[in-house]
Amino acid sequence: MSSFTEADLPVDVHHGEMITLADGTTVRFESNGEAKDIMINDGFAAACTLFPGNDFIVETGNGNYKVTCDFGDVMHVEKA
Repeated sequence: MSSFTEADLPVDVHHGEMITLADGTTVRFESNGEAKDIMINDGFAAACTLFPGNDFIVETGNGNYKVTCDFGDVMHVEKA
């Protein structure tokens, strides 16, 4: 499994990969058809479900990060 850090931002994270932000928060996703279930840290419950064209802000002690998804098997993460 590949892993990215905040130094890689902006980054495209594919299924089976994750990003670890500066404060240790991890973000990953599971595909649910065209929707993506966004998971924060070690939890298996989705923090949100994103459909193509939607976004979600992950708030951490070090700042905010925008997560977006499209029709591919990828999640885009950038500093907000």
